[in-house]
Amino acid sequence: MLKELRIKNLAIIDDLKIRFETGLNVLTGETGAGKSIIVDALGLALGERAQTGMIKSGKDEASVEAFFEVSGHPMLREMGIISEDGIVIRRNISSAGKSRAYINDSLVNIQSLSAIGKTLVDMHGQHEHQSLLSTDNQRTLLDFYGKLHDKRAEVEAVFHEVQSLKRELGKLKENVKERMQRIDLLSFQINEIDSASLKKGEKEALEEERVILFNLNKLNELVETAYTLLYASEGACTEKLASVISKLREMTAIDPNINETLGLLESAKPLLEDGALSLRGFKEKYDLDPKRLETIEERLETIKKLEKKYGDGADSIISYRDGAEKELSTLKHSDEKIDMLECQLREKEEKLMNAATNLSEKRKQTAKDISKAVEKILKELAFEKAGFRVDVIASPLSSTGIDIIEFIFSANPGEPLKPLAKVASGGELSRIMLALKNILADVDSIPVLIFDEVDAGIGGRTAESVGMKLKRLSKAHQVICITHLPQIASAADFHIMTEKSQKKDSTSVKIKELSPDERMAEIARMLSGKITDVSLKHAGELLERSA
Repeated sequence: MLKELRIKNLAIIDDLKIRFETGLNVLTGETGAGKSIIVDALGLALGERAQTGMIKSGKDEASVEAFFEVSGHPMLREMGIISEDGIVIRRNISSAGKSRAYINDSLVNIQSLSAIGKTLVDMHGQHEHQSLLSTDNQRTLLDFYGKLHDKRAEVEAVFHEVQSLKRELGKLKENVKERMQRIDLLSFQINEIDSASLKKGEKEALEEERVILFNLNKLNELVETAYTLLYASEGACTEKLASVISKLREMTAIDPNINETLGLLESAKPLLEDGALSLRGFKEKYDLDPKRLETIEERLETIKKLEKKYGDGADSIISYRDGAEKELSTLKHSDEKIDMLECQLREKEEKLMNAATNLSEKRKQTAKDISKAVEKILKELAFEKAGFRVDVIASPLSSTGIDIIEFIFSANPGEPLKPLAKVASGGELSRIMLALKNILADVDSIPVLIFDEVDAGIGGRTAESVGMKLKRLSKAHQVICITHLPQIASAADFHIMTEKSQKKDSTSVKIKELSPDERMAEIARMLSGKITDVSLKHAGELLERSA
């Protein structure tokens, strides 16, 4: 609910704080006392267009702040704004033409502000802020009223399944010629790679072997020299080491302390012998066929050609080949998949059409129920000869079904029914909305409803009926109504009076929360234009009937 509205420097308002309560809130006062300015100010807070001419003369900035007692709003959670203690909306307008909007002190753009505002307040009497004028909203409300949520959700879910199948089929059927060309290309590439019989790590091993072959003479010379010095020549390392060990053994007979050194040299002897054996193995390794280099070069050239097409190195080429094989398998089986998907699509389309047709039939019955209920209420609201109907018009299949829902209305007999959005009179439109809101009160989720000019062109018992309808509506919503009719004011749970205050060169607006006695006096004034014993008595009777 809307708890408080703060307005500063707007039009003829200096600084005004207005408190609201649950139930039916009414604003009364003389014509020109600023009631409409208060509604305009709330409209600004909810994202309506701002103009610098709204700023009070002589001031640089105007501001409007509204506090709503709402927690955990889903749209705010998506925006990352915390709303556990309520929602504070603030709008600042500067004389320079700049407008800034805040929700719980977080700066937001006007589009976001307007989107949030439409979920909090529905203002009737101003075309710019009426959710029920949208045919999409009319369809949604009809579905709510008829408790068709599950049927509509089924249609939406199956519709998306059908769209998904169509997209998948479209991709498969997109170009049969291209698909066949792709199959030929992949088959060729796989065969080309397979014929090369590549092995992982092969390129690196071949390059290493090629370096050895290029340096074969030098390697043979070096290994031969090393082997000779270590083992094969007279006076080689191993022979000299054996002589040294023999000398040290003789020394140990004289000085046992030499044993440690002797042990080190004795342990080195088998290492040298193993090294010599290893060098002999390298001598055999370097005894290669000179034609081997030519074979390696040919093999590397084959790999190089494949690399230009499929990636760097044998590993990448093999990986490409594996991916190509998977794609080829998918393409070869696509005809089977197309047949399968087409079968699934036919089944889903049949299911979708059955669900949409069933939903449409339910909507048509619900439309009749709404039409009768609204016409009945409109008769109680001074539309004795008015016509109202909910049309269910066939439309192309969509996620919402096969229907366009449109509320149509005629105020006078003989005039054709027209879409609700084309009804020009603000007073007529407000009463139509009031009738709709009464029958939809249990399903409409917008918490705050504001009615401006709801009493235009009515009086007497019709006015009392309007008051009763507003009262009933306030059981499910917070209702704020600007009225000139005492019959409506007497039904209020909370009564606020606006007054215009004039000083030397300025005019300002004041508000007053009325006590029971003050309320009786205000209703008496509304009845006769002045407070008399007769008007006070009549006011008391109105209040008693409302109670």
